[in-house]
Amino acid sequence: MGTFSIWHILILIVVLLLVFGRPGKISNLMGDVAKGVKAFKSGMKEEEAAEGPQPDVAPKRIVDTAATPAPQPERDPAQH
Repeated sequence: MGTFSIWHILILIVVLLLVFGRPGKISNLMGDVAKGVKAFKSGMKEEEAAEGPQPDVAPKRIVDTAATPAPQPERDPAQH
């Protein structure tokens, strides 16, 4: 298993030919990826526009309990 078989070499040659086979192959591939991303983004915008505006949800109110002193239990005057 430490050596390369004929299949390893053939697969390596095929991959190298696909990547470096003809000039401009990588730039064409990147252009296609950019077009796909642009189409995806425009599709997402169209979907959001079709759904209409989302209702506003009021943010939850956060109460700072550290600033408010804890209520003291009432003392019974008869116990004192």
